[in-house]
Formats: sequence, C-alpha cells, structure tokens
Amino acid sequence: MDQSKPLKVRLTFSVILVGVSLLFTAVVTDHWAVLSPRVEEYNATCEAAHFGLWRLCIKRIFMQEQGPKVKGCGPISLPGEHNCSYFKHFTPGQSSEIFEVTTQKEYSISAAAIAIFSIGFAIIGTICVLLSFRKKRDYLLKPASMFYTFAGLCIIISVEVMRQSVKRMIDSEETVWIEYSYSWSFACACASFVLLFICGITLLLIALPRFPQNPWETCMDAEPEH
Repeated sequence: MDQSKPLKVRLTFSVILVGVSLLFTAVVTDHWAVLSPRVEEYNATCEAAHFGLWRLCIKRIFMQEQGPKVKGCGPISLPGEHNCSYFKHFTPGQSSEIFEVTTQKEYSISAAAIAIFSIGFAIIGTICVLLSFRKKRDYLLKPASMFYTFAGLCIIISVEVMRQSVKRMIDSEETVWIEYSYSWSFACACASFVLLFICGITLLLIALPRFPQNPWETCMDAEPEH
C-alpha cells in the first residue's frame, strides 16, 4: 500500500470535518435569508425578518431619518426587539401566520427534508471513515466518499430550494417584503457543499487501488490493499 495514503486520508478527512461542521451550523441556525419591508415613515418601528429551515425570527427596528433615505427596513444588525417561532407546519397549533402568507410551506418542508438527508449522509460517511481507521478496513473509504458527495449534493439542492422560496416571496404581490439578502447560514451551506463534494471525490480517488504506471505492468503486479 502507498505509504503516504494514510496521511492523505487523514488530511482529507480533516477538511471534510470542517465541511460537516459548516453543514450542521447551516441547518440549525436561522440566518439563511433576511427580508425587509418598505419603510413608509421614519421615526417609527418597522419589522424585518430572518429565517432558516425551521424558524422565523421577527425583529422590530426603530428607523430614524438620518442621511439619505432607504427604502427597506434595517439593516437587521440594528438593535430591536427580537422574537423567533418555529414554522406552523413543523409545530401544529403554534401561530406563524406571517410565513404561511409569504411563502409556500412546500418549499420550507422540502428544503428541511433534503437538509436532513444531507446530515444523515454526512454522519454515515464519518462512521465509515472512523471504522476504517480503527479496523484498518480501507474498503470502507469508498462508500464513505460517496456518502460525503451525496451530502454535498443534498445541501446544495436545499440551498436552491431556499433560494427559489425567497425569490417567490419577493415577487409575490401578497407579501410586504421588497428587499432580501442571504446571510451567513446560507454562506455556510454553500461552503459545506464545496468542501464535502470536492473532498468526497478526493477521498474516492485516494481509496481506489493504484493503477499500473508502466505499459508492461499489469493490475496483478500492483500492490494489494490491506
């Protein structure tokens, strides 16, 4: 076996763990997108919102007329009263009418479900890699690499579903939102896709047996895997 292979696997796995951490951070936090309504008057309170896969957070911001006028409420970093609630379709009986009006619950459910699949694939892949370290079973690296690749694909699909959801909210005439921006949870999801997908493919290439390097060398001459 290639003497540098264990080192390559551990380095790749270290980067994968960063991607998995970003994936978990994106899924459990509420800063995928920030929505802002039109500001009708200044020196008054307006409501901006940010949300993730599970919760919607409303922030009441006091807008003062300072300098050039802005159309939207915010930025969301301004101080104000903060209130978060889980989406109604995840917790029946709780009120979250603002989300039910502003977007289709199918988008939210789909994005959350796909993200759960992504986490599941990442967990299974990590178990496979750890077992390969402990039991010296290199063949487990191949399924692990595929699970990480699938995890990356699932989270980027969830990102696209969320992006379409936000776009429909802004374009709908039934909503009060006029401006939107993607926040750091969204960036974590995109970064996790890049790391998991690329490192998943890299791990697969590392796990593959060494191919003959010379025309006269056959596959049977290559060093066997342990």
